[in-house]
Amino acid sequence: MKAIRLHRDLTRIWGNEPGWRGVFSSVSHTDLGKRFVVAAAVFFGIGGVLAMLIRAQLATPESAFAGPEVYGQIFTMHGSIMMFLFAIPMLEGLAIYLLPKILGARDLAYPRLTALGWWCYLFGGTIMILALLGGVAPDAGWFLYPPLSGKEYTPGVNSDVWLLGITFVEISAMCAAIEIVVTILKFRAANMGLTRMPIMAWYLLATAGMMVFGFPPLILGSILLEVERAFGWPFFQPELGGSPLLWQHLFWLFGHPEVYIIFLPAAGALSTIIPVMARTPLIGYGAIVTAVMALAFLSFGLWVHHMFTTGIPHMALGFFSAASVLVAIPTAVQIFAWSGTIWAGRPKFTLPMYYVVGFFVVFVLGGLTGVMLAIVPFDSQAHDTAFVTAHLHYVLVGGFVFPMLAAAYYWMPHATGRTRVMRLGIAAFWLIFIGFNLTFLHMHLTGLLGMPRRVYTYPAEAGWTWLNLISSVGSFMQAFGFGLFAIDIALQRRIGNHARRDPWDAETLEWAMPIPPTQYNFASLPTVDSREPLTADRKIGAGLAAGTGLLGRAIDKRRETLAVDMVTGAPEHVAILPGPSLLPLYTAMVIGGFFLSMLLSLYWLAPVFVVGTAIMVWRWAGTTGTTRDPGMVDVGGGLMLPTNFAVGGSTAYWGSVLASAANGTLFASLIFGYFFLWVVAPNWPPPGEYGAYLLEPVLISGGAILALFCARMGTRNFARARVGAMATALYLTLIVAVLLLSGLRHLPGPTEHAYAAVGWMLTSYAIFSAMVGALVQLFASHRVASGHASAERPHELRIASVWSDYGAYVAITVAWLLALSGGAV
Repeated sequence: MKAIRLHRDLTRIWGNEPGWRGVFSSVSHTDLGKRFVVAAAVFFGIGGVLAMLIRAQLATPESAFAGPEVYGQIFTMHGSIMMFLFAIPMLEGLAIYLLPKILGARDLAYPRLTALGWWCYLFGGTIMILALLGGVAPDAGWFLYPPLSGKEYTPGVNSDVWLLGITFVEISAMCAAIEIVVTILKFRAANMGLTRMPIMAWYLLATAGMMVFGFPPLILGSILLEVERAFGWPFFQPELGGSPLLWQHLFWLFGHPEVYIIFLPAAGALSTIIPVMARTPLIGYGAIVTAVMALAFLSFGLWVHHMFTTGIPHMALGFFSAASVLVAIPTAVQIFAWSGTIWAGRPKFTLPMYYVVGFFVVFVLGGLTGVMLAIVPFDSQAHDTAFVTAHLHYVLVGGFVFPMLAAAYYWMPHATGRTRVMRLGIAAFWLIFIGFNLTFLHMHLTGLLGMPRRVYTYPAEAGWTWLNLISSVGSFMQAFGFGLFAIDIALQRRIGNHARRDPWDAETLEWAMPIPPTQYNFASLPTVDSREPLTADRKIGAGLAAGTGLLGRAIDKRRETLAVDMVTGAPEHVAILPGPSLLPLYTAMVIGGFFLSMLLSLYWLAPVFVVGTAIMVWRWAGTTGTTRDPGMVDVGGGLMLPTNFAVGGSTAYWGSVLASAANGTLFASLIFGYFFLWVVAPNWPPPGEYGAYLLEPVLISGGAILALFCARMGTRNFARARVGAMATALYLTLIVAVLLLSGLRHLPGPTEHAYAAVGWMLTSYAIFSAMVGALVQLFASHRVASGHASAERPHELRIASVWSDYGAYVAITVAWLLALSGGAV
């Protein structure tokens, strides 16, 4: 009876609100993970239909099926959907659904942030699809190279749809990245040190870390290009001191890590599935973790791999070519570890294993052509041909889609509680596998025969007709296979037989809970002593359901889970998480209003939504915290722990640190753009007097340092001086913003030259960062006055210091950069 009462109480605490309100206010990671996966699958279907239209157009020479304008929209949207609306959100959905379950936690670190990411993804993707239906979809390629994407060649809103819609979606990706990193580092089972983490967690940690540092350059590039299109600031116009190559650098600083961001979660699924199907432990756990981290690091040094034909100096060509070959080594380590695991075990050739074998065949072929393209002379011949298209699909479909199909069949019993009842999945696999190779294997040949990418037609005498026809037939065979896969999954969900708790005899914690899972995952939280907790104790699930683990009780309406030391996994504090809320939906709607106002050229309305977003964030943060000290909490097992409100290193603090790191990456990318144009752009700076000036940077530095000092005084236990010190920090920060604004008088107008445009952008970013710091200081003062922040509950003050410190450092950097470089150039 005690266990039944515990489950009833936890269901009430962790459940959604009733009716339609519960659909919109849910912050459950299980619900949101499923929504991401289903929405990504729908977008994959839309992208697949566009791919069939592409192949229908190219099946025969000089086809009249689609004209150049329509075809431009079709192939641009196909690439954009597959990259930004399918691949990244699919891995987000998998991570959001799985992570707390495999780590032994009840939820993610920031449930409402997950919900905000979901709504931003849904709204941004909807904008893209509505533009496609309205005939104003992007048509300059999914990489949107200037000058093709500039106002001169795309005067309508087509490119704006891409820049604003994709940036809207990237908010979702950044939310997920911060969520994943902090959840893995802080929300694990007791005693689950880093060396005891399931291998999937390592893959997702590396992926999310890459997203934190890989997405800001693309976001910056999109901002710069949209500002150029909307207001005429010439960042990419050579005649005014800009350079189209700046876009390529910013795009591929994101674009090449993106390939590994897509691959690594799929590889994590393989590393999870293969040992279970082979019925033996994974070989080389430590080697795989090392390879994954090496791959994550090396991927950021490969972006010029995509720019070999743009006039890069020979020394740089050699360096990036060598780095591109080197990255094959950590990939090969994983391939050999997986092969060795299968060889050492007694593999069960279940349906997931079909897709695992398909992955080996397709991905290894894609890797071999990747090594070919890493060699500069060959790349110079094959660049921008169908050969590159074939390589891209072999790597991404082989390295992501096939493992995700295996993952779908592996984790479907967990999500639905049902097993397959028909053999449609086998037929689907063979149609997908054969159809894929018919489609893209022949593209290698058409590319070697000289067929360019992104052409909407070709002459009959080129000799590509029969190869294109085979590719088109294969694409339709592939489409039938995906259709059968969708039917098979739907039938399993609807009429499948009920599955037992662990149908695969797996060893990770997600199979220790009832399936389908409850909203709270575990009635009590586990303590682990090994990397394979179910192998060590097959009855662990029954014990946790009976409440014998940690936090095996329900208190009021508190959603509790355990936070641990990042390295050792020792229990550190109890995290109290927020419940259902409509605030994420409202915040996403306000942010969406900003993007729509920009898209519709209602620029006067955009500041209203910026203010509205600030109000929503203030309201959001104001609903957290407590005015009383909960004291030490009995979590069971003789452990007494504080709550997250009483510790300095709360998950909210670490989330702010990661957000500032992403912000700093964007800022560093902007500085990179400044110096890149300084080096390569002609006529830099334009004729005029831009001598060094020292008054503003000296005053800005002094004001920022004093603001930092006062903020530090305010966050310490000086009861009488605290509010006064924080108010002083606020005033000083506002003065710094005014001084930054005054520094613009040393620059020409931002539309006159790229030198001035970048200077204005740097100053605008510094002012924005200073204003964020001021708002944070104001909020912190309000929380002190309301009793939410105190010496006993310092976490909000530590969070405030992160943002105010960042604003001060940016202001000082920008002030001195513009002042001194004005004299140096």
